[in-house]
Amino acid sequence: RAVAMSVSHSSRLNKLVREQYMRLPQEGLVQVTYVWIDGSGEGVRCKSRTLDKEPKSIEDVPEWNFDGSSTAQAEGSNSDMFLVPVRMFRDPFCLDPNKLVLCEVLKYNRKPAETNLRHTCKKVMDLVKDSHPWFGMEQEYTLLGINGHPYGWPDNGFPGPQGPYYCGVGADKVYGRDIVESHYKACLYAGVKICGTNAEVMPSQWEFQVGPCEGIEMGDHLWMARFILHRVCEDFGVVATLDPKPMTGNWNGAGCHTNYSTEEMRKEGGLKHIEAAIEKLSKRHDYHICVYDPRGGRDNSRRLTGHHETSNIFEFSAGVANRGASIRIPRQVGQDGFGYFEDRRPAANCDPYAVTEAIMRTTVLNETGVETKDYADH
Repeated sequence: RAVAMSVSHSSRLNKLVREQYMRLPQEGLVQVTYVWIDGSGEGVRCKSRTLDKEPKSIEDVPEWNFDGSSTAQAEGSNSDMFLVPVRMFRDPFCLDPNKLVLCEVLKYNRKPAETNLRHTCKKVMDLVKDSHPWFGMEQEYTLLGINGHPYGWPDNGFPGPQGPYYCGVGADKVYGRDIVESHYKACLYAGVKICGTNAEVMPSQWEFQVGPCEGIEMGDHLWMARFILHRVCEDFGVVATLDPKPMTGNWNGAGCHTNYSTEEMRKEGGLKHIEAAIEKLSKRHDYHICVYDPRGGRDNSRRLTGHHETSNIFEFSAGVANRGASIRIPRQVGQDGFGYFEDRRPAANCDPYAVTEAIMRTTVLNETGVETKDYADH
């Protein structure tokens, strides 16, 4: 009864009826779904159009527009916003030859919308391309019923304490694996660089990992993976929240741990470059905290308490194999003397463009302080 009450009405529609229509031929026409980040900086929106042939590259997908006054991105008196296609994926919901297309949002004057953080990230990644920065981001999220209660939790009360749920197996330990596995397969089909998944420490909390991705590709692939997650959850009638602390009390929060290396860090003797980068990060902790969630650190302050496998938001720390530190150097990297490190501070609802850009500004472009440099004129 609890499960039936917690899913959306639309998820109970007869999916076999839908399949009858999905099998109909398209006669050479192609459905393209444009995906973009809305004015919240966290939500994704989409709409679809028909093209008369299958696009073979992103250049084959035309620009489009939408009503920005309905997405908190413009005023009603001047509401048209431009959708500029930047990366194309296969569509796991409508299947080949249909496409999902990630877009940047530009305002009426062709300047980037306030929540279009890809624009400056791309500039920075172009500047540092010779460093060949690789990223892998670990996206934690929590499944909720349509009533906002964690999916599978008792209606009135709580499950047993944390312990048996992390990487758990069994109906009394994990909730919603069907959703997780469907999302994984959908990402693989789409061409998203998803590289793993696991159940997390809090029951009904999960994680998937995307990477390794080079430069701007990291943000593109993680945002599309998030869109696909929300779309899969819609089919199952539940909600995926990226809130960094969805449940107060003695429960783990949700982060987006970011693994990072440059080419010199990945080579023999790279550990000294890793340590140099961590030293630079240690002197710019406040700046990074401000950009590691959409609310300037306020979201992360609920999560980064020094408990539940987190560092304290007010202190920078680093250590080998230490999950209670700001920066973790994996034990294997310490032994090998080269590899990568993990920034454990980004919140689950961070913008990956902002996170990866900030890391490059600090560790490669050697910026200091809380101000960022504008490279537009250089």
